[in-house]
Amino acid sequence: MTNQTENEFNNYKLSEEILDALRLLGYERPTRIQQEVIPVILAGKNTVAKAPTGSGKTAAFAIPICEKISWEENAPQALILEPTRELAEQVKDEVFRIGRKKRLKVPALFGGFPIDKQIQTLRQKSHIVVGTPGRVMDHIRRESLKLDKVKYLIIDEADLMLDMGFIDEVKEILSLLGEDCKISLFSATLKPEIQELVNTHIRDVVLIMQEQKEEMEKAICQVLYEAHKDTKFDTFLNILMEENPGCCIIFCGTKEMVNVLFQKLRRARIFCGMLHGDMEQRERLKTVDAFRRGCFRFLIATDVAARGIDFADITHVVNYDFPTGRETYVHRIGRTGRNGNTGRAISLVCEEDRHMLRMVEAYMEQELPVLECPSASQEAEDVFWKSQRRKAERKPGKGEALNEGIMRLSIGGGRKSKIRPGDIVGTICSIDGVEVSDIGIIDIRDSLSYVEILNEKGSQVLECLQTRPIKGKLRKVRRTRPL
Repeated sequence: MTNQTENEFNNYKLSEEILDALRLLGYERPTRIQQEVIPVILAGKNTVAKAPTGSGKTAAFAIPICEKISWEENAPQALILEPTRELAEQVKDEVFRIGRKKRLKVPALFGGFPIDKQIQTLRQKSHIVVGTPGRVMDHIRRESLKLDKVKYLIIDEADLMLDMGFIDEVKEILSLLGEDCKISLFSATLKPEIQELVNTHIRDVVLIMQEQKEEMEKAICQVLYEAHKDTKFDTFLNILMEENPGCCIIFCGTKEMVNVLFQKLRRARIFCGMLHGDMEQRERLKTVDAFRRGCFRFLIATDVAARGIDFADITHVVNYDFPTGRETYVHRIGRTGRNGNTGRAISLVCEEDRHMLRMVEAYMEQELPVLECPSASQEAEDVFWKSQRRKAERKPGKGEALNEGIMRLSIGGGRKSKIRPGDIVGTICSIDGVEVSDIGIIDIRDSLSYVEILNEKGSQVLECLQTRPIKGKLRKVRRTRPL
């Protein structure tokens, strides 16, 4: 990171811990939305931001929120609402990474996982909670999530929240917060229902309007090909072979079509993954993680499953089924051409899609000509199949650099052994040269506990804990995979 870049973030008077995390995460300079939002949230003002996809809004709210959070306070101080489980997991990871050097704990609350385990997590120190409105309300009703210390509420992807029918839960959560809670709402569009929510529940708002920039539109090359129902799959294969995408999201209109196309590609010996709402939650998260790590190049998805999920370096988006909404088209193609990169958005257009295409053209104020799909050359086919046989290269995780100097240990014993964080901290701090500031996040589960040791003191702590009892008993202590 250059001095100029460091000075840009220094303009916000951020702590060294946050600045160091941003450097390790590769944040080179604030994006436009970050430049506008960060100082507003830091100043303690309510915010409503209309921002396009791929503009960097997650970091825009995560950076000031992490800056404002006090590590000493045990109860949640910020609540971030997300419309989907995948988005909640993605945002949780990003907030955790930005707050890593401050040792902030960021639990995620969403369906598809046992609520009892989430309750146990919330009983431990928690700083920032990320969740879907339904599961968050469930915890509030059970009193496992208390809002009395929450000073910041983020409502992310508000338009998708509205589309998915969560707006009543959002209003209920708003009604339960203290008057001094600062509220920030982010949305790609400000529909009348969103405007009504703002007018009713958010006072003295700083309005930030950021439209799709011309440069961003130029970053995406849009190509539309004529397709016929009976030969649509063959046309699609031609496109894949001619384009040979490095990393591609393929959109289908229904879950059933996702399944059908997934099976067809697998039968054609084209390795791919799929993502839709009927999949088990663990399988969905596993698929997202595998695609991010480069385990396969093609992800077939429905709109809701992929909306808002940020995948780095998507070279192509393919609309196998043309979208049924104007804004949906914009959201889909916005998966590529992000963060200064260029990308290609390719759409198959059948006769019944022509009316929606005209609506998309009017909405985007640009003509989108439909071309005849060329046949892939023999050379293109050979290159495509050769790349299919090549072993996928693993992409480094976004937060891997943050793990330098940190060792995560597993300790035999947890809640069932009545181990508390204080027991672990007391034992570790009795080691010569180790202080409280060298201890990171502690996670106590039923039969195991996890603790992060910072500042490259992990090996020393690991060695000493082999012969030093915790809560009166020697425990099995091992090195384990970092978060």
